[in-house]
Amino acid sequence: MQPVIMIIGAGAMGAAVGRRLAEHGATVMCALAGRSEASVARARAAGMRPAQDAKAGEAEFVLSIIPPGEAVATAERFAPILAVSAKKPTFVDCNAVNPETVAHVAAAIERTGCGFVDAGIIGGPPKEGYKGPTFYASGPRAVDFAGLAQFGLKIHLLDGPVGAASAVKMSYAGITKGITALAAAMMLAASRAGTADDLRAELDQSQPALLAWFDRQIPQMYAKAYRWVAEMDEIAAFVGEDAAAHSIFDGTARVYEQLAQDYAGDKAEIAALEAFLGRAAGSVKAAE
Repeated sequence: MQPVIMIIGAGAMGAAVGRRLAEHGATVMCALAGRSEASVARARAAGMRPAQDAKAGEAEFVLSIIPPGEAVATAERFAPILAVSAKKPTFVDCNAVNPETVAHVAAAIERTGCGFVDAGIIGGPPKEGYKGPTFYASGPRAVDFAGLAQFGLKIHLLDGPVGAASAVKMSYAGITKGITALAAAMMLAASRAGTADDLRAELDQSQPALLAWFDRQIPQMYAKAYRWVAEMDEIAAFVGEDAAAHSIFDGTARVYEQLAQDYAGDKAEIAALEAFLGRAAGSVKAAE
């Protein structure tokens, strides 16, 4: 049986997930209330049908794939719709939030009588030739979500409650995005000190694998930095009992906040990073 799935959000990840599900035979709707014309166009190009929020009650699954700072408000927006719906879809929160935040999302949804799944996405958006990303899923209803593996999703079930999947996501993102922010900050510091070429030469000699990773990851970060601010704040809350670790990720959030502002402005810091990476002028726009 072909499931009906509603995806909330049509960013790069949401649209790509919708495309993969549609290509594997699922009927996919996309809730686009308040979203831009670009989001609507992206949803249509991915094979999703733009739909009003009220259509969520007609789906078997509702997948929330939005910026982390919107996760709770979005669940609260859909809760009244799901509460009066005769059909009770399984709501899957796929956002980069900490276990405490996902508990608030779950509470809003579970009051409606709908099932809830905590999911964390690790990896880039689905594309041809790439089986990922991996959806880590936890909670009593995660096994229901696992059925979407038949429709192209790579799903890893965790033996844990709601919050376990978010904990895996927070831990992983804290490492990968934390390292990216640390590298960017040190590249900018070296550039201000006039030692960027020396630092790159040393990395090339002593840490070639790490430098190659930075060469790939940092340019992909520029346009996403604004989204990663809230994600780093979520990670800071996740490690909150460790005051030193909290300070690290609070600082990381501010690094991404600064880079996001620069990216939206004159791109002076972005240009310095591009120069460090040895990328040609104009490559930022080409990579967007």
